[in-house]
Amino acid sequence: MPAEPDYDAVIVGGGHNGLTAAAYLARAGRRVLVLERLPRTGGAAVSTRPFPGVDARLSRYAYLVSLFPPRIAADLGLRFAVRKRPVSSYTPTVRGGRPTGLLVGGDPARTRASFARLTGDDREHTAWQEFAALTGRVARRVFPTLTEPLPTRDGLRARIADDTAWRSLFEEPLGIALEERFRDDLVRGVLLTDALIGTFTDAHDPSLRQNRCFLYHVIGGGTGDWNVPVGGMGTLTDALAHTARAAGAEIATGHEVTRIATDGRTAEVAFRTDAAEGRVDARHVLVNAAPRELAALLDEGAPPAAEGSQLKVNMLLRRLPALRDRSVDPREAFAGTFHVAEGYRALATAYTEAAAGTPPTTPPSEMYCHSLTDPTVLAPELVRRGYQTLTLFGLHAPARLFDGSTAVRERLLAATLAAVDEHLAEPLADCLAEDAEGRPCIEVRTPLDLDRELRLPGGHIFHGDLAFPHLDDGTPPGSAAARWGVATAHPNVLLCGAGAVRGGGVSGVPGHNAAMAVLESAPGR
Repeated sequence: MPAEPDYDAVIVGGGHNGLTAAAYLARAGRRVLVLERLPRTGGAAVSTRPFPGVDARLSRYAYLVSLFPPRIAADLGLRFAVRKRPVSSYTPTVRGGRPTGLLVGGDPARTRASFARLTGDDREHTAWQEFAALTGRVARRVFPTLTEPLPTRDGLRARIADDTAWRSLFEEPLGIALEERFRDDLVRGVLLTDALIGTFTDAHDPSLRQNRCFLYHVIGGGTGDWNVPVGGMGTLTDALAHTARAAGAEIATGHEVTRIATDGRTAEVAFRTDAAEGRVDARHVLVNAAPRELAALLDEGAPPAAEGSQLKVNMLLRRLPALRDRSVDPREAFAGTFHVAEGYRALATAYTEAAAGTPPTTPPSEMYCHSLTDPTVLAPELVRRGYQTLTLFGLHAPARLFDGSTAVRERLLAATLAAVDEHLAEPLADCLAEDAEGRPCIEVRTPLDLDRELRLPGGHIFHGDLAFPHLDDGTPPGSAAARWGVATAHPNVLLCGAGAVRGGGVSGVPGHNAAMAVLESAPGR
């Protein structure tokens, strides 16, 4: 149970954003309590050993790091490291009846040669470089603003200072930019995938949700690189929890918040444990949970429904499978993002099928072998024997497809693995390791599973559609919480999770920004 009856800040949820906020506020001398429903901190950013008797630590839900600013790590003195993947991506395909593919990253000359082998000349490679330069300019100018008060739309446009980039990413559906610049279907598709991670949409959606998702996937670190957390994602949240506790924050796991009552100046937070119920008072409440969960805690109307759109599959392999494209070493092909059925037309077809309520005939997906970059997630004996982790993230698998039974899940999994096997010289199932009870080392999570396990609304990994990282047109700066993009309808209740403006992904940004808003609005204790 909490040690005190009242706190300067009570944080609901001990995921990485809640822990980031707790660490900042505690280091500023505030009395901080974190209440976490689960028996451990970390939320979706955890490392687990999901296969009985097998010493393999997998980043079970979130698995790559791009958006976590080095500034936060430096401010908090975190002992946490990432490693850059040696290859950006490999996308297998068949051209003229011959297995081939597109390898991007590593040696620039080899990347150029791979484009030429796939497309017949240098045109697509040149266009790729030019588009990468455009997104790189945007990344370098936008990423630093994530830990500053929200710029106005006009202010952000002036900062980007590139009318073509602004139009392509902020004003027109992303499909226009891709179709203007690229001719090859596979190249277009590889680029579009960054707009579809966990987001059910297509290239020409007039709402621009695809643009917003794409933007957050290309600005990370000012480079767009997606890196592997050394030791697994849990090393980050463990470091944040250690830092918060060392600064004086109190963290209570197994404490489920059941109600928040506020008059705008003070708040009462009720909670329960397995053994008892209790309540504490707070000057500020920071909510590291989805807006849907906050509405329930406040007994207010729920926000518009969110819908996740992914099939998450964690695997442990005895060996990497051989490829039909013999020109690429599997250790290179799987070291980055391995795209499957993600050509531009294939993505459109899968979206159309799923939007009609039918699982895609050929489900698009991408895979990541983190142990190639960070073998420390495996026991030395497993490394010696050639074992590898493999994470598959399936696109266009919206929550609407699943009814709570296992039938749709199993059918979609089978179709997804069959699409993968089309490009392998041996079935992926033949490469799976077995756990201590002789079962294949594979686990599957649908959006409904994520809703049940982590209370992500509709399984949406970003808590809802992402927002552009600026104030809306005509919105006055308002309160400190509004300036930092963490405001709710209540002055002393702030969002500090993925549902905040500039939320989504493993970033710590909403946690940092909520803490800054509290310190700005209440500089003294």
